[in-house]
Amino acid sequence: MGCKKVNKAIINKMIIVQKSEITEYQFYRKIASYQKDEHNKTLLYHIADVEKTHYEFWKSYTKLDVKPNFFRVLYYYLIVVIFGLTFGVRLLERRQIRIKNLYRELNDEIEGIEEILNDEHEHEKMHIDEIDEERLKYIGSIVLGLNDALVEFTGAIAGFTFALANTKLVALAGIIAGISASLSMASSEYLSTKQASSARFAFISALYTGAAYIMAVSLMILPYLLFEQLFLCLGIMIFIVIIIIFIFNYYIAISKQLSFKKRFLEMICISLGVATLSFMIGFLVRYFIGIDI
Repeated sequence: MGCKKVNKAIINKMIIVQKSEITEYQFYRKIASYQKDEHNKTLLYHIADVEKTHYEFWKSYTKLDVKPNFFRVLYYYLIVVIFGLTFGVRLLERRQIRIKNLYRELNDEIEGIEEILNDEHEHEKMHIDEIDEERLKYIGSIVLGLNDALVEFTGAIAGFTFALANTKLVALAGIIAGISASLSMASSEYLSTKQASSARFAFISALYTGAAYIMAVSLMILPYLLFEQLFLCLGIMIFIVIIIIFIFNYYIAISKQLSFKKRFLEMICISLGVATLSFMIGFLVRYFIGIDI
């Protein structure tokens, strides 16, 4: 261990990195203490111990005891509680860009940094991949429910909007169609999953599929229950669809380390394309058949 020259600027960078390491140490210990799964608990405590080792490394240079950022610890802890362990941990690691840049800047000044960078790489590429989280096992079922609701139902509501030309009728038709479709989707998921998995897994998969479908449909119908202006409701519904697609794909991109932009744009184009086509069909049906409600 050594360095070329420890000046004030270098020390300040060390303190920033040292604070980040002790913050991550506290975060990993906090979430580890609440884990019921022994595998996850052991894994998170191990990561915490590694972060503490990094903190001690920097302390040997700064000669300072640095306190963690407790607000940051609480913030990411709440992210874990709300969105899940894998998402929270990956989000934390993904946002350490500034710290990683500081490590690279200090790499030319101090010996031993390569080993720490390897540890950080191991966290991201190995240990975090080993986290066993139940909800991620059913992510395919959630994808199925949301994809079908957003694509199929965006088009259906857009078609209803012009064909029925009444917000309350659109909402009524949407509620009936949405409940029926969610039950149908859940049943199909149960039957298809049961062929390859246990009845329990198939049942929970069906629940995730149905719940994801009905949640999306409920949010999409909501504007038609709150407002009277038909095209205002349609605009708000499309905005809600875009927000759902954004949040969902961001969650998947972080948790599964997939491309966010590609998935987001693809899903937006499909959903809005189907909505536009359905709206035109609704217009043609109303115009040529001449039904007026």
